[in-house]
Amino acid sequence: MGVKKSVSYGDLHFETQTAARAHLKAMLNRYDPGDRVSAADGVVLTAALALHPEADDKIGAGIKNFSVRTADFATKCFWVNRLDGSTVRFSYTACV
Repeated sequence: MGVKKSVSYGDLHFETQTAARAHLKAMLNRYDPGDRVSAADGVVLTAALALHPEADDKIGAGIKNFSVRTADFATKCFWVNRLDGSTVRFSYTACV
């Protein structure tokens, strides 16, 4: 049996990776493609993105805000809208 690994995103703490992943998935599903993520959810996503294995590349010039857009196969995903006007998508599952 594997060891459960807790995950923290700022002030949010999850006992398991599964719980953290479920929280981010529920957040994604609250938005429609084209929506900008709320400031409160953006705080959580900023903390989550810091745990992404390619965080520096994803953050780039800095985070302006986040949005939800479609990706491959018409699935929804989070996008980083950077201060320099560029955008990049990221997988919330890589942040767990």
